[in-house]
Amino acid sequence: MTRLFNEPAAFADEMIEGFVASHGRWVKRVSGGVVRNTKSTPDTVALVIGGGSGHYPAFAGLVGQGLAHGAAMGNLFASPSAQQVYNVAKAANNGAGVLLGYGNYAGDVLHFTQAQERLRKEGIDCRSIAVTDDVSSAPLAERAKRRGIAGDLTVFKVAAAAAEAGYTMDRIMEIAERANDRTRSFGVAFTGCTLPGADHPLFSVPEGRMAVGMGIHGEPGIGETDIPTADDLAELLVAKLLTEIPDGAIDAATAGTAAGKRRVVPILNGLGSVKYEELFVVYRRVAQLLAEAGLEAVDPQVGELVTSFDMAGTSLTLFWLDDELESLWNAPADAPAFRRGAVTAEVLEASDGGELADVKLSIPDATAESRAGAVRILAALGAAKDVVDANADELGRIDAIAGDGDHGIGMERGVRAAVDGARDAVARGAGAATTLHFAADAWADKAGGTSGALWGMALQAVGDAIGDSNAPDAGAVAAGVAGAAAAIMDFGKAKPGDKTLVDVLVPFRDALAAGVNAGQSLTDAWGAAATVAQQAAEDTARLLPLMGRARPHAEKSLGTPDAGAVSMALIVRAIHNTLIEQTTIKENA
Repeated sequence: MTRLFNEPAAFADEMIEGFVASHGRWVKRVSGGVVRNTKSTPDTVALVIGGGSGHYPAFAGLVGQGLAHGAAMGNLFASPSAQQVYNVAKAANNGAGVLLGYGNYAGDVLHFTQAQERLRKEGIDCRSIAVTDDVSSAPLAERAKRRGIAGDLTVFKVAAAAAEAGYTMDRIMEIAERANDRTRSFGVAFTGCTLPGADHPLFSVPEGRMAVGMGIHGEPGIGETDIPTADDLAELLVAKLLTEIPDGAIDAATAGTAAGKRRVVPILNGLGSVKYEELFVVYRRVAQLLAEAGLEAVDPQVGELVTSFDMAGTSLTLFWLDDELESLWNAPADAPAFRRGAVTAEVLEASDGGELADVKLSIPDATAESRAGAVRILAALGAAKDVVDANADELGRIDAIAGDGDHGIGMERGVRAAVDGARDAVARGAGAATTLHFAADAWADKAGGTSGALWGMALQAVGDAIGDSNAPDAGAVAAGVAGAAAAIMDFGKAKPGDKTLVDVLVPFRDALAAGVNAGQSLTDAWGAAATVAQQAAEDTARLLPLMGRARPHAEKSLGTPDAGAVSMALIVRAIHNTLIEQTTIKENA
């Protein structure tokens, strides 16, 4: 379990502060994460990597000369927000574009893609590589759906070396994609991980048993077996990876000859609680098995490289080399958690920039009616915060059935930030739309993860529909909810039946529109729609997840509703209660 923390919600920020204080030779803090504290070559591509905190040395430990130029750092097990990614990319940019690297998780894809689009609009050449090395998370025919685990390191390292050598963006992208195509990983776990402040792990494994094929966010494995000996575990890991040799990794014309010697970088990665000595015992047999298979192990890595807090587990990665990839892998690098060769780097002076100051957004003019509506919106967000706080543990429990168990924590972070953002807007005289826009930006920025992105979109869409000129009326609110549904489905690609919040949002949208079109007040139409939403959330228990981290563990979620659907139903009901209170106050005035 995690023992040393202050306020759990502050853990990630305090961790970053301490990391920078202890590694100032390599990194400095910027809004959203860290960047190099050493001079980079001008007019070269910058590599910005990132993901949720809780995986050290990934991602901040890989920032330094010869490796990443910056790392966007989200909250625990939650992707960084688009704003965080954008800030780090802007600070790291050397003038020749930015390559964004991350693991293939829904929240990371959403936020990094949003940041990429924003950077491109500013004229910055920005590309992305989503690592897909985990063979247990999807079949080979659906390799694009696989998640990224310890194979992040191989892709990031060779892409960074190519950038350091001055390669063009097109060449770096080709190298990163080739490295990703040639990287395969497979892992196991003996215990789950426990987040700061939690009194139980995100998942558990029965005593004497081992979860097979788990992820790095606490996702349960796809199967269980008795705990094997070290040698038996090595044989399981190697045998699994050798069933899937990447295309082009073996040259049929020279196979079996000295010229055709197959070379791999083996990475035996500890996930947090397995000791180095245990890993060495396992690697002893891994090395033997690779040699017996005719493989030459190049620069083996044994240790903690991509962790999962205190999870007891390990994964094996095989990175299949060619001459160019081997040269880039062996190129010098000097980062806090990964060093090789001789690197000369000049530390930046304090005046050399890189910091991005937080900008205080201006408040557009608004009518008195809209400002009054903003006060009611703040009350509605406050009600949403109260209901999320009261149900956060249960939302986490539901999410942990087949996912990573962080939904309650993420919703708490997001809705609390939204309330703070809305309160600031109201205090400065904002109208209804601006208040929702402030809340949307704050929710997406502070929550991160998939839910942060989607709730940010939802609030933004409702704000766009109601404007700052009039009091929010039933028609505008219904149009805003419709806009929210369209934006979420377009960007997240989920549809009804996929077991996501869309399974609540769509019937809620339709019921609200029907009530408003029938002439009902906003309070009455919203109340009827909230009842529909509650039933829709309960009905997701019968569905199999087809999107997100729960998809590989679909059967485990049968009988349990989707956490995102439940949280949405809770929030719309809580908002209805505020509408009733506001109507009562108006009638008694």
